[in-house]
Amino acid sequence: MNETSHILDANMMPGQLLARGVCRHMATQGFVCIEEFTPAKGLRVDVIALGQKGELWVIECKSSKADFQTDKKWEGYLEWCDRYFWAVDMDFPTDLLPEGTGLMIGDSYAAEIICMAPESKLAPARRKVIIQKFAMNAARRLHALRDPMARVWG
Repeated sequence: MNETSHILDANMMPGQLLARGVCRHMATQGFVCIEEFTPAKGLRVDVIALGQKGELWVIECKSSKADFQTDKKWEGYLEWCDRYFWAVDMDFPTDLLPEGTGLMIGDSYAAEIICMAPESKLAPARRKVIIQKFAMNAARRLHALRDPMARVWG
């Protein structure tokens, strides 16, 4: 690990570090991810993952018991994905997590699926909307990285 990665890690919150490990794992499974994605007004998921066949998974990263207990919106995320997962670290009390959801255990470098989430396929129209939103979001973020002044012109 180089000096730059230590600086980046120091500036990230525990949930962001966990999300990074989740995204790394998902990449090994052929998915692409966006962190802090808004599927609908008032909702913000930690990670949305898009698979090669158009499957959409939502992964909520919980860095502590308190973080989990204050999350009141998670059930609203179910209608925006084919599979829903919790991602937590090794010390998290997983018996708190609701049944009928998936589980990943991870850290800032990797994650592993411990329990596959049940599948609940999205309607084709909703899938199209989310995939378009995913593409637009990804393109905007890439453009902002390449041209930080782009917002001034648009």
